[in-house]
Amino acid sequence: MSSQLQQRVRTHKEALDAHVREIVAWHFDPSTGCPFWLDFAARAGWDPRREITRYEDLDRFGFFEDEWLRGGPVRQWVPKGLAHLPTYIFETGGSTGVPKARIQMNDFRTDYEQFSHTLPAEAFPQGADWLMVGPSGPRRLRLAVEHLAQYRGGICFMVDLDPRWVVKLIKWGEFEMAERYKQHVVDQALTLLKAHDNIQCMFTTPKLLEALCEKVNLRKLGIKGIFCGGTEMTPQFHRFAVEELLDGIYFAPTYGNTLMGLATHKAPAPEDDWAIIYYPPAPRAVLEVVDPAEPTRLVPYGGTGRVRLTTLTKETFIPRFLERDECEREAPCEQYPWDGVRNVRPFAKLGSNVVVGVY
Repeated sequence: MSSQLQQRVRTHKEALDAHVREIVAWHFDPSTGCPFWLDFAARAGWDPRREITRYEDLDRFGFFEDEWLRGGPVRQWVPKGLAHLPTYIFETGGSTGVPKARIQMNDFRTDYEQFSHTLPAEAFPQGADWLMVGPSGPRRLRLAVEHLAQYRGGICFMVDLDPRWVVKLIKWGEFEMAERYKQHVVDQALTLLKAHDNIQCMFTTPKLLEALCEKVNLRKLGIKGIFCGGTEMTPQFHRFAVEELLDGIYFAPTYGNTLMGLATHKAPAPEDDWAIIYYPPAPRAVLEVVDPAEPTRLVPYGGTGRVRLTTLTKETFIPRFLERDECEREAPCEQYPWDGVRNVRPFAKLGSNVVVGVY
């Protein structure tokens, strides 16, 4: 690591510590915090506003429990300081029981506006329309991609897609019916693409992208840029998409979820050998790679471990959440002077219990 990058890493760390203090002060102030964290502090018997002074101090909270976000009352997550704003509820896929839910007001807009600035203008032209071929319903992606299109001056066309139904079909062994449903989604997308000449940008998942490209040449239909996300995003698919599927269309792989937001990809380099390297939207979210057997300990750079998420916005405070993913730990780089993750995939110890469906 160059001395210049080392200095940028130190500067980022100082900014992250300051951001932590600001977010903790907000969430644990009786006038602005949400009922859940105010009650947590009352029961814990210590004041996080005094005792949390840097990022590492968040270990004092222990691990954020998955079950805290399943079921109600959801208003326990609404910060008092934001209670006057219209409130959205976004859910996870629901493939492992009752869906986790996240309260939001503007975070989904902020996350995708930041992501917008990483997209090249020649591949995602200002004023171009978008097609969103991904999960609809209660998922954040549906509104987030639409806001991204609007932020860039476009209109977003949508398809109907219920991934929970796909998961059920797969669990029931109804593979032919799942394939028919996938083709139904693809048919919706093709109808829109052929009817609207100004659609030049897309979001979709790897499986749906491959299914679309089996039917048409997307470049000939006017698509210039595709951003794509899902658990099937492997180095093999990355290379296949660029070299075989997309015929020169710009490809932007992403890693995101309801709780974190959106991690953006590092520009690919020959030495990466098609690995997909993501960096989180720090300081709003931090991704770390930890030892699965001792998740308070980071693995060394290049080591494999489980993804640990910390979300730090005024709308959402989630310290030390263990994700269902594993990956390799990536070092800071010139573009992003903080830790990244490489080749994210389902956590092996949970893999047999997780059906990813259209992702």
